[in-house]
Amino acid sequence: MAQEAQETQGAEAAREAAAPLPEMPPLPEYKGGLMHGFRYEKVRTAGAEINVAIGGEGPPLMLLHGNPLTHVSWHRIAPTLAQSYTVVAPDLRGYGDSGKPDGGADHAGYSFRAMAEDNAAVMSHFGFERFPVAGHDRGARVAFRMALDFPARVERLAALDIVPTHHVLTNITLGWGLESYHWFFMAQKAPFPEKLLTADLDYYMDYKLNKKGVGLKIFSPEAMAEYKRCTTPEQIHAICEDYRATVSVDLAMDTADFGRKTIACPVLVLWGSNSHCGRHFQPVEAWRPWAPDLRGWAIPTGHYPAEQRPDLVYRAFWEFFGGREPARIEV
Repeated sequence: MAQEAQETQGAEAAREAAAPLPEMPPLPEYKGGLMHGFRYEKVRTAGAEINVAIGGEGPPLMLLHGNPLTHVSWHRIAPTLAQSYTVVAPDLRGYGDSGKPDGGADHAGYSFRAMAEDNAAVMSHFGFERFPVAGHDRGARVAFRMALDFPARVERLAALDIVPTHHVLTNITLGWGLESYHWFFMAQKAPFPEKLLTADLDYYMDYKLNKKGVGLKIFSPEAMAEYKRCTTPEQIHAICEDYRATVSVDLAMDTADFGRKTIACPVLVLWGSNSHCGRHFQPVEAWRPWAPDLRGWAIPTGHYPAEQRPDLVYRAFWEFFGGREPARIEV
């Protein structure tokens, strides 16, 4: 009987391997709007109330945004990904319509660990104990920490336009520092950066998002309006707490883990050839000590790939999260 069971299992596996792969749903031309087909829910975690957009059916896929954005930064690809996945796109704590709790004396309330715990709890709330995750900018740092802290839960990890925090802060150059001034400005003691930034929030957002050689034209009017709506004094303070945590408790965690822990799942890293990440780092080499199962390459974008070239990001995500090796894009 055992042999028959093994033969049956072997035959089923062979049929699955021989079955044709599903076709990738085409990414339609963007015609306006944000997060078509998604519903919203507030999820209470141990440390914050998290605003979550969820849409689609099928296996789970979590999308984590960056600074100074919200979950709508995925609006050009999330609805099409939702044809293949149940897409869960939260606002990180401190951002968008999520709660903005106190960071604490050591700012640990805005550490990537705290944000990873939030989003692991969000996925548990929706019944997903194992899932892939994609992150951009700060969201990719949250996903990185989630993969280290919850290795049994993170199935695959895709990171857009970052190198690991430990590498950034131990390999600082003049060029990167000039482009990434906000890492250290926003980390200054409260309320110094908050007072300066909130003096003219629209000006700050236009300046922050207007990247070298790219400009603001890549952002849809609806997304830009949403980012500005959410850029309140409360969010600015939370983001500053995020950066204060980065140069203190986050760096300490990563230093303790460096050379001792690695990410257990497959990792895909994409970065903009015209971004500060692409100009000042060798991303694959920076990721290699952390990710044994690694692939990655540059794409022809600045720092916001999912809004500038959603076609390239969508294809890479669909292939990678579907268990395939994504086709390398040459720039």
